Amino acid sequence: MDKINKDEIKDPFVFNINWDNAFNEEDFIKVFSSEILQNYIINKRWYGGKASTLKYIEIVDSFKLMSKQHTYYGVLFEVNFKEAFYQHYFMPISFISEGDLETHTIIAPVIMNEKKGYLVDALHQEDFRKLLFENIVHSAQFPKDNLEFHRGVKLDAKRYESSSFMGVEQSNTSIIYNDNLVLKIFRRIYINMNPDYEISRFLTERMHFKNSPAYKGSISVNFPEGNVTLGLMQELVENQGDAWKFMLEEVDKIFENLAYRKIVISRLPNVELFARLRLNDVPHEIIDWAGLKIFMRIRTLATRTAEMHIALGSDIHETAFTPLTYNGDYSVWLKNRLTYQFQNRLNILENNLHKLDGLALELANQFLDNKKSIRKVFVDFDWTKMKSERIRIHGDFHLGQVLVKDDDFYILDFEGEPESTIRDRKVKQPPLKDVAGMFRSFHYAIYATIFNNKDKYLYEQADLFKAGELLYNYFVGVFLYTYIEVAQGGNLNIGYKNEINFLLKYCLLEKAVYELGYELNSRPTWSVIPLSGIASIMNFKTNK
Repeated sequence: MDKINKDEIKDPFVFNINWDNAFNEEDFIKVFSSEILQNYIINKRWYGGKASTLKYIEIVDSFKLMSKQHTYYGVLFEVNFKEAFYQHYFMPISFISEGDLETHTIIAPVIMNEKKGYLVDALHQEDFRKLLFENIVHSAQFPKDNLEFHRGVKLDAKRYESSSFMGVEQSNTSIIYNDNLVLKIFRRIYINMNPDYEISRFLTERMHFKNSPAYKGSISVNFPEGNVTLGLMQELVENQGDAWKFMLEEVDKIFENLAYRKIVISRLPNVELFARLRLNDVPHEIIDWAGLKIFMRIRTLATRTAEMHIALGSDIHETAFTPLTYNGDYSVWLKNRLTYQFQNRLNILENNLHKLDGLALELANQFLDNKKSIRKVFVDFDWTKMKSERIRIHGDFHLGQVLVKDDDFYILDFEGEPESTIRDRKVKQPPLKDVAGMFRSFHYAIYATIFNNKDKYLYEQADLFKAGELLYNYFVGVFLYTYIEVAQGGNLNIGYKNEINFLLKYCLLEKAVYELGYELNSRPTWSVIPLSGIASIMNFKTNK
């Protein structure tokens, strides 16, 4: 490895203690949390507090792990913000001399009892990655630190061969082992069992669900208040990329076909939203335009989605996964959550109206003119009319959470909606909320294709939007027919037609309103996507 650039390194922090005792020493902990850690985390991709003002960091807990070469610490810390909230994070730390250093990513230069070296994130050291792997393989327990490594029943590996980082670091850090396993280290942690671990293990070991990466092991710390998941090991599924990439490529071909086949968009047959379509119900004009392959793949995705929900909703013994009926408590929770979210999005829209023009502005004004009727949809949820059941769901289901493998799909990342509390993510909800999330993702893929290729398709954008809405209705129809057929065939109680349509409309509206805040804050021109989704769901008439 190249030597690190000394010019970029500040003067070292000096401590008159041994590294082996560092986290027993108050002076070290104070300097580490207030001066070293604060400066390091604010630039990390996994740090979720960039929009807030950091007040102070407190070390909540630490545990020691030792290899033959080095001593490592797992550090759990709390970041407190001036806005009166806090977040918890996990970072493994090591003190490494320059000769043993395997990374350019330095936390800080330090001198520990006259020994020079660097504090680094221990995941950058292969010795530490190997140590984690071996502890999982041997189900190592460290009762003094409440630390537990768990070996899943499906883990066949006996020895460490290799490890490397997987892709670009996001909110978590993923490590590939032996080219067939992946260990996800959770950076943002919760004093509660992580739903990704909980659902992954349940689907693999209890329900034997085949279309998500198999659970292989985990790392956790057990506190009296709850189990904190630090790491989740799963099978590494060979794949051709995610379904978002796949859908963008397919939709691009479909739009290119408009000019190639000299299609007059106004003459294409339409279908109403939520119409249930077998493949042979799709008109030949649509098949000629879009091709049969995309509808067959959507049918497969619908099947896997229904099978996931059947697995999540068919256990009557494990209370965390037992289906529930609707009740007053759920209704109050739902309405409070959604009316707060709706008001928040309304405020953001009013404050950002000046950034919009054209169709986006027209749709935004329509949204504001109809705010009472939109809010009324959320408030009018009547649980007494619901005959279906609520189950644990994926919670953040979209094309980016699905891997494409040959002609099949694998479902990933059961952590849930990022904005929600960990408790809210575990609330049992209608499985149709996941279906609505996938439908919104279809809508996004269609519009993203139009936006990203606006000079490519030789049609006016307004005509492309019309073609896109029409294509979306057929995608939804084919998915819905297959999903309902498979779900009901597996005894999943999703209700009858009117209830299904009501829940889909409700959940689609919730998702589109949720998306509106993100788009207005980050890329206002794209707010036309959720706004047109809301207009479609509410049956607003537009001039487009």
